[in-house]
Formats: sequence, structure tokens, C-alpha cells
Amino acid sequence: MRDDIEKILIDEEVIHRRLDTMAARIEKDFPEDTLIAIILLKGALVFAADLLRRVPRKLEVECLNVASYHGGMESSGTVNFLDRHFPEVKDRHVLLLDDILDTGRTLRAVADRLIEEGAIKVHTAVLLSKDKARAEDVEADYVGFAIADEFVVGYGLDYQGKYRNLPYVGVLKQSAI
Repeated sequence: MRDDIEKILIDEEVIHRRLDTMAARIEKDFPEDTLIAIILLKGALVFAADLLRRVPRKLEVECLNVASYHGGMESSGTVNFLDRHFPEVKDRHVLLLDDILDTGRTLRAVADRLIEEGAIKVHTAVLLSKDKARAEDVEADYVGFAIADEFVVGYGLDYQGKYRNLPYVGVLKQSAI
């Protein structure tokens, strides 16, 4: 897999230091006993697992399966909710975790749905935020790293279902696409 990577943008050690900082802020910002973390699958799984292990409190963890890229390199523009079951969020503070903030459509669609389902407030955390104009007016409350508008893989992010298990964030070589 390493041979397919043009460059490493963010190495594992740097990611872990940033997650320590994010977790400390999350711990400080949320009231006790009302936090539920909702992980957007599959991309946010690695990021969320590493981040939430650093938050020293009792919290519930749920997963929500949504799709917007559908195997390609750009958002399709449509967010599909793939689960029949929706997490119980009524009267709860929600920490919504996603791998990357790109167009903003996924975070906006899921956050709106969580509010419709009765969440007190939806806070968002992303590993990466692309520096670009968004289709939706949305910014994350907690951002690991701001990056240029390029296609990245690793640390949960994939290309056609592969590269999620890389321990860093990198840019694919054109020959691997």
C-alpha cells in the first residue's frame, strides 16, 4: 500500500497529539451524563475510536451508516441513510464524528436529522476539514486538521474501500487511481 502513496500529509504521531488536544476540549465542553457520540461509518471509525478512548468519561457510542461518495473520489451530492435503526438522541447532547468535512452535505443532513429526532444540540468533530467552498453552510466544532482540497486516504479514509487501515493520512499517486 505504501507504494501507492505519493506523499504523507499527516503522520500517525502528529494525529495522536492532535487527538489528545481535541479530547481535552470535548471533555471540558460537555455537561456530564448527557453525551452520546455518533460515528459516521465507515470513514470515521478509526478517528472516532482513537479520539473517544481519550475522553475520560462515561458516554454512549452509536454508529450510523450513511453514504455520499458511493465509491468515487467526489461527493455524489446525495446523502443516503443506510440504517433502519436511528440512534435515540432525544434530550441528549450529540457529538457527531466524521472523517472529513468536504462539501458539508453529510454533516448538514445528519445534524438536521438528529435535531429533528430531538437532540438538544449537535456538536461535530472531524479529523480533516478541506479548505474549500462548501455546498452547505457548515463548519465543524472540532477539527483535527485543515487540509488543501485534494483526495486523501488513510486513517479511515478510503479509495474504493481500500487504504482505510493506513496509520497516517496520505495522497494517492495518480497511478493508483
